[in-house]
Parts: sequence; C-alpha cells; structure tokens
Amino acid sequence: QLQLVESGGGLVQPGGSLRLSCSASGLTLEVYNIGWFRQAPGKEREGVACTSKIGTRSNYTDSVKGRFTVSRNDAEKTVYLQMNSLKPEDTGVYYCAADWGPYTPKCTISDYDFWGQGTQVTVSS
Repeated sequence: QLQLVESGGGLVQPGGSLRLSCSASGLTLEVYNIGWFRQAPGKEREGVACTSKIGTRSNYTDSVKGRFTVSRNDAEKTVYLQMNSLKPEDTGVYYCAADWGPYTPKCTISDYDFWGQGTQVTVSS
C-alpha cells in the first residue's frame, strides 16, 4: 500500500511562493504517475498538475501554467509542486495522489488510486 503525505502549505501573500512536498512510503514511487489536486471552499476538487512515471511528461491546468512546476525525486520518494506568483484564487486544500495506470494528461481525479490527507494553502493579504 502506497502512503502519501503532503507538507509545505501555509499562509502567503499574493505574489508569493510556496513549495509543496508529497512524500511517499510503502512502495516504490517511480511506477506511479503523480497528480496534484486542490479543493477550494464550496468547490469541487480539480486537477492542478500531474507528472508521469519517471517524470517524462507533465501537464498543468490552464490557470497555473507558467506559475506552477511539478517535479519528482524518485530516489527520495518525493514529488514537489513549486508555486510562484500565487493568487487568492489558488487558495484551497492541496492533495497529491498516485495513479498506477497509463498516464493521461488531463489529471483526472478518478484515475488516481492513492491520496494524501491534504495541506492547506491560503493566499491572502
């Protein structure tokens, strides 16, 4: 069983940066696609960024393109989400998740099998 734990969330002013970490345990990370998702208050969970096994492909939702970067270090069993130029609309609980199957660029929630507990990101002045 793969277990995922997110960290790095917090309160940041608009225009600021945060780096989220997703640490894995239990199984090898490199055989999983990893996605980052977020859920704002009163809204549905949405895919933010996803990266394929070994990190050969990455995709982002339009609202974060050019601001967020996903990367992975399989040796350290950690996946990162670097978030720059943060906006109030980026506020939400951020989750990482792992998908065993073929990679799809749409970061579809239903494809992902293992989920972390989430970390809160608040962008506010």
